[in-house]
Amino acid sequence: MSAVDPSLIERIIRDDVRAMGAYHVADSHGLVKLDAMENPYRLPPELRAQLAARLGEVALNRYPVPSSEALRAKLKDVMNVPDGMEVMLGNGSDELISIISLAASKPGAKVLAPVPGFVMYAMSAQFAGLEFVGVPLRADFTLDRAAMLAAMAEHKPAVIYLAYPNNPTGNLFDAADMEAIVRAAQGEVCQSLVVVDEAYQPFAQESWMPRLTTFGNVVVMRTVSKLGLAGIRLGYMAGSPEWLSQLDKVRPPYNVNVLTEATALFALQHVNVLDEQAAQLRAERTKLADALAALPGVTVFPSAANFLLFRVANAAQTFDRLLARKVLIKNVSKMHALLANCLRVTVSTPEENAQFLEAFNASLQD
Repeated sequence: MSAVDPSLIERIIRDDVRAMGAYHVADSHGLVKLDAMENPYRLPPELRAQLAARLGEVALNRYPVPSSEALRAKLKDVMNVPDGMEVMLGNGSDELISIISLAASKPGAKVLAPVPGFVMYAMSAQFAGLEFVGVPLRADFTLDRAAMLAAMAEHKPAVIYLAYPNNPTGNLFDAADMEAIVRAAQGEVCQSLVVVDEAYQPFAQESWMPRLTTFGNVVVMRTVSKLGLAGIRLGYMAGSPEWLSQLDKVRPPYNVNVLTEATALFALQHVNVLDEQAAQLRAERTKLADALAALPGVTVFPSAANFLLFRVANAAQTFDRLLARKVLIKNVSKMHALLANCLRVTVSTPEENAQFLEAFNASLQD
């Protein structure tokens, strides 16, 4: 096999892409997997059998219907999308973020978001040739309203992301701060599309969805991943037809496959099961937070998501000790200066939470 000429790669691939690292997904084989904010519960056996039968009837030989009309209609109904608003589907919310970036990538355009936040806002902006502006949160991870408004006035971003609740911190931003930013983005300070990212809404029970009819510069983005369907890769965005008709031009025509669509339709017919699982995880979140907060030297931050952010004396050492005990969480301590010595753990079943706590206690005592 002939070797690849490095100069050819250098000539073809953008400099900034060659300088990047790929998005890293840790190998979780044989581990208690608490690093990716997944719902640990599967559908009940009887529903899995019904779903298997349903998927067996899917016409795999045909392309998906590009409009996914049936699934969009079901999402509008189940997720209480306001009348007059539309829904667009994506291969996870990652693709929706990419679509927004591509559609908004005029020369000199910028994307703005609080940091630390979801890494794909910055990565998708870079891929599309947009400048990303990160505005640091306060030390307690609340929004710095003054800094946000100042950055908006200076940079005039095309797109602003507000994660509600935020990842990796887990908190819900103050409602008054959010509204001030949205109103300022209507022309008071700049003119921007505000994307409210509600990936963790099932665990927050707070939403901007009802306010879509009030603010014409807002779209709400969600995913079914955290609800318990991470494996099917389905994100959706709700907003005015005027916005979504433009963004839809960038969407690949067959981006949602027939198995994903059939699975999502089936799951939404049994959404009460997923809602019950989310309620269980909210209860477990409280128990796990209390148990962690009771340990010496551990600071637990408020969370409205299905994970907890906490600070220890030495995050890297604690992470390695947990891994040695076959428990995988996320070391976020190097993502941003505000996250120094912070770790993030997914809230799971009572059994897995107990395994984590046992391993964590032992790691603190090593």
